[in-house]
Formats: sequence, C-alpha cells, structure tokens
Amino acid sequence: MSKCLSALAVLLALAGAATAAERKLDIGRAATPAEIAGWDIDVRADGQGLPPGKGSVKDGEEVYMGKCAACHGEFGESAGRWPMVAGGQGSLKSDDPVKTVGSYFAHLATVIDYVRRAMPFGDAQSLTNDELYAVVAYMLYLNDIVDEKFVLSKETFAGVKMPNAAGFYDDDRETAERPFWAAPCMTNCKADVKITGRARVIDVTPDDKSARKGVD
Repeated sequence: MSKCLSALAVLLALAGAATAAERKLDIGRAATPAEIAGWDIDVRADGQGLPPGKGSVKDGEEVYMGKCAACHGEFGESAGRWPMVAGGQGSLKSDDPVKTVGSYFAHLATVIDYVRRAMPFGDAQSLTNDELYAVVAYMLYLNDIVDEKFVLSKETFAGVKMPNAAGFYDDDRETAERPFWAAPCMTNCKADVKITGRARVIDVTPDDKSARKGVD
C-alpha cells in the first residue's frame, strides 16, 4: 500500500471514530448525585471522605456483639477460621504473623474504609455512620489503642495513632538491593545450569513403578 493510501485510511478511520463518538446510542442515563454518592465512599489516609457522625466504644460493643462477634469472636480472637481483628502485636516478623487491626493496619482510614464497604459479611454497607464509627472505636479498644471512653468521629480521627503506622514503606529495591545485583553477562556467557532431567524422560506426573530415571 502506498504512503498516500495509508494516510487516507488513517484519516477515514479517525473520521469514523469521531462520528461514532458524536452519535447518541440512547443507552443508559446520567448518574444522579445520590447514586454517585453511594459509590463514592472511599476514605483517604488523611481523613478525606469520612462521613458525618460519631460512635463511642460503649456503643460499638453492642454493634460488634450483634453483628461481628459471630465471625470474629467476642474479643476479636476469631470464631472458627474467620479472621482475627485483635491481638498479634509484635508477630509480623515471626514465622506465624497475625494480621489484625492492631498489629497490621498502618492507617485508621483503611479500617474504616473496609468496614464501611464490606462489613458485616453478607450484609455489607448496612451500618449507619454512627454504627460504623462505634464498631471501629470498639475494635481500637480491643487492641488497646484507645480507652473505654473514646468517641470516634471526623474530629477525633487524626488523633488515633496506629501501632504499625511505620511498618509500610515505598519499594526501595533500586537502592536497598542494588549492591547485591550482579552485572548481567552480554557476550560469551557460561551458564552454570545443569540439566538433571527432561519432562519427556521423567514424565510429568511419574509414579514409583513407571517413572524412568534417565538424565541428560
């Protein structure tokens, strides 16, 4: 195809795309402010996006016992194989790390955002704003982050310091691991790989009786 024909094809394609974009398909409708607000429920680490309302540790205990304890245990210790939400402090570097609100989450916004969006299990987004604040306040209390008189709200949010706030950091492998990187071989490279078997010889799923042990 000549350059002229190629250019013409491109122009025709762009013109067709513009026409399609301008054509009304009569599908769907514009979302209402209320519908947009229903989806726009994320909370940033600095507190932007927090809903109005407040909730105390005392009120949160009632919400938790009624809607959370059946899965997460009366004291956040877990019921059955459901996740723990309390305890685990100091365990993240061990062979058996326990990730909870108190041991793992670096930002309180993450706790609020997750509970608001996904809990209670099977009835997500059914909590009122006051219930949301209250149950999160109670989980903070179970992790010894606040006292029993604490009331969580937009105003008190910033004063809560999560135990693992410094536990997350940006990926710094370019700096931290660079001294361990070997310069790649580009020419006359000698491979240190030793082939001990091939799939066509040892079979993909061998058993003790039929597997052949040949090597190359």
